[in-house]
Amino acid sequence: MTGLASAELDFEDAKSFADRAIEHMAQLAVPPTPNNFAVWFNYCLGTPPDLKRTIDILVGNKRKFDATVCADLLSTYLGHPASITLAKNVSAQLESVMADARKFLNTAIADNRTHIREIGDVADGVESGDPRALIENLMTALASAATRASTLENNFSEASVELDTIRHSLKEAEERAKTDTLTGLANRRALDEFFRAAQMKAMEVEDPLSILLLDIDNFKHFNDNYGHAVGDQVIRLIASVLRERVRENDLAARYGGEELIGVLPGADLETCHIIAERIRATIAECRITRRSTGEYLPDITVSIGIAQFRPGESMSDLIERCDRALYRAKALGRNRTVTETELDDVASAA
Repeated sequence: MTGLASAELDFEDAKSFADRAIEHMAQLAVPPTPNNFAVWFNYCLGTPPDLKRTIDILVGNKRKFDATVCADLLSTYLGHPASITLAKNVSAQLESVMADARKFLNTAIADNRTHIREIGDVADGVESGDPRALIENLMTALASAATRASTLENNFSEASVELDTIRHSLKEAEERAKTDTLTGLANRRALDEFFRAAQMKAMEVEDPLSILLLDIDNFKHFNDNYGHAVGDQVIRLIASVLRERVRENDLAARYGGEELIGVLPGADLETCHIIAERIRATIAECRITRRSTGEYLPDITVSIGIAQFRPGESMSDLIERCDRALYRAKALGRNRTVTETELDDVASAA
């Protein structure tokens, strides 16, 4: 829930959206938790638009909004509360480390002054004192300084280890925040970041940039006849194939519901079509067995739409063309790949 959107609502508007959210949750048997309410309140607000589109797709496919789906919607579109908690914990840890570092530094400054004063006292007795005593005093002063330096070094070493731990925690949290919980693919946040970078590079060096949008054929059939657990198993299988078949520098992500997307920097339509066909053919050869009974499920196929980035356009415009190519593939009988050029051919023929 964005602060801006919620701040602009008066009491009556907020109550109206809240009532609608609770009504939707009740109709779809969504557990009435605070996190789920935040998702559905934003759905009723229509912010962000991709959240509404994804939920509409899930509702259309009669998806059950279980704990996994709800957590995925929350983390993908609104940010996971665990990330907020981690940020607070990390902030507290950093404050503690910085306080210790300041204390160590102050101690080091004070010790350095003491060390200089002790050396000065020894130096003052050079002319009149016993040389043996002077050497012993100097050795004592140096040994004391060395001990204090060693203690300080150990303290800073411990602080460094703690900072490494914090850095590792932050890295893990960042990876979780950019990963779809069901498939292990990149989520919408990671997709947006990757595309922005690829978009800028494509315009700077005039390289092609293409995307493929993949949708599982007759997915509703799997959910209705075999249950949502089997449906999730199918999505994970398709995600695995997509991840393995795109190139090393490409991004495989979950776009929403059973739609997956591949972003292919440096690939024109022809290259993207070759990769898409490789993905489609591999999936068509896959066989899934139902874990509870061992029975083979019906063949799984996907339809894929392809479009190439046009300099200056937004990701939503690019995906819109790709989406139309995808549904053209559905209309032509499914289990096929259609590029945006075929849309142009249809328009010309009409």
